[in-house]
Amino acid sequence: MVSTKPTVVPLPYWVRGDTNAFFGFGVNVLVNVLTLTGLCLAVVNLPEGEVFGTILPALGIALVAGNIYYTYLARRLARRENRTDVTALPYGPSVPHMFIVIFVIMLPIYLRTQDPVRAWEAGLAWAFIIGVIVLIGAFVGPYIRRYAPRAALLGTLAGISITFISMNPAGQMWRMAWVALPVFALLLIGLLTDVKLPFNFPIGLAALLLGTAIGWAGGAMSVPDVTAAARDIAIAVPSFKLDLLFTGLADMAPLLATAIPLGVYNFTEGMTNVESAATAGDNYNLRSVLLADGAGAVIGAALGSPFPPAVYVGHPGWKAAGGRSGYSMATGVVIAVLCFLGMFGLLGAIFPTAAIVPILLYIGLLIGAQAFQATPRAHAAAVVAALIPNIAAWATGQIDNTLAAAGTTAAAVGDDALNGAGVIYDGLLVLGQGAILAGLVLGAVVVFIIDKRFVRAAIFAGSGALLSFIGLIHGERIEWNANGQVALGYLFVAVICVVFALARPTPRDPDPEEIELDREPARADPASGRSDGEQRTSALSG
Repeated sequence: MVSTKPTVVPLPYWVRGDTNAFFGFGVNVLVNVLTLTGLCLAVVNLPEGEVFGTILPALGIALVAGNIYYTYLARRLARRENRTDVTALPYGPSVPHMFIVIFVIMLPIYLRTQDPVRAWEAGLAWAFIIGVIVLIGAFVGPYIRRYAPRAALLGTLAGISITFISMNPAGQMWRMAWVALPVFALLLIGLLTDVKLPFNFPIGLAALLLGTAIGWAGGAMSVPDVTAAARDIAIAVPSFKLDLLFTGLADMAPLLATAIPLGVYNFTEGMTNVESAATAGDNYNLRSVLLADGAGAVIGAALGSPFPPAVYVGHPGWKAAGGRSGYSMATGVVIAVLCFLGMFGLLGAIFPTAAIVPILLYIGLLIGAQAFQATPRAHAAAVVAALIPNIAAWATGQIDNTLAAAGTTAAAVGDDALNGAGVIYDGLLVLGQGAILAGLVLGAVVVFIIDKRFVRAAIFAGSGALLSFIGLIHGERIEWNANGQVALGYLFVAVICVVFALARPTPRDPDPEEIELDREPARADPASGRSDGEQRTSALSG
């Protein structure tokens, strides 16, 4: 009798394609960690000992654990389906979150108190809350995803990308344009076109090396700085920082206005990336992925890292490059070792800042563009509406920082003087409070009005009224009747929408392209295995 038992295919730990994927994805994560290191030191002025001795080792633990876990998921899926072409999901520090936690959470507290440790405590609490929300999202995420319009979710993220992610790097670029602009041009050519470098050399690494070479040749870097950084290399072992975390959680209410919508975004993005992997042929369990993302943020915060990790976009890109399960584990281990050895201080002395920030500007541009590309054309106005509160928050932050540098404050200057100079500070301040959640609410209202789904618009407007009344949006603090006037305005919007709903208008018919977007959130190119956006983001994303 001939046996019908299927032949078990050998499953190697490393294949040639893992090398390509490792260098591409590893450089991506390396640049992101270099960036967050610079943000901690230069923006919040955290002591180097805390950054290299606590934050980076804590992040290293989260990254190595997460990437090993996703390697395990990939190999488990490969064994279950008896395949050798399963690609692990990419995992690293979330790019949008690392800018938000620095500029939206930590920097305002540092400017107000001049105490970087208090800012760090708030960042840890915020990251912990993000993790808890993602853990909850593993169970309720599909329901929220069903009712929150994509234009509102991506629009508010685009507002962050245009302001907090893009503007600061752009200013740094033009400070040393002779270094940064050639790097930026190389990134645009390599990532926005189908032009490839010889031997398929990773574009992110090529751009970083080009900027570094120009910077050193032009005298922008210092050998003594490299020597001093090399002397500071030391092994750092992470330990729990529960005292800092609990101190930050004691004043968690102001953090919820950004943590809630970004937690929603995290598990929504996680769902999109799982769907993207499924389109490329690898069907991962969504709950397993979200639980890992949430646990990574919680564990990292408990150890001292305010930077939540997340599954990255780009799985089909690494799959097309030949990556399987090994590249993910290798990336996690190598980055963790660099964190434990305190090597990022040395790397920061070797690589010019102007060679790094063009990569961040590219990421910011891409995230902003995605909000328009991945949403129905009819909802473009809703995307812009979701942008506006985030722009207001960034603008008031710039005004506050400028006045602080001049030794004064907006309150001391007075609203009348500011209004007379054409600066509507008071209105921008109200609009920008809780900007991420406010953008989500405003964008959703506009989406449902466009679609003539007035009951849903009324529900979101009513939610805006409630959130304004308790200060989660448009309020300087969490309290009862934080901003009753704005709450009343949202309530009037809800009433107007209910009145129009009574006429039972026919909802707007979606265009064929919208139906396709809803059916396949990350459509794959059958020739390359990459989704529309991922053809450009596989080398750099977060």
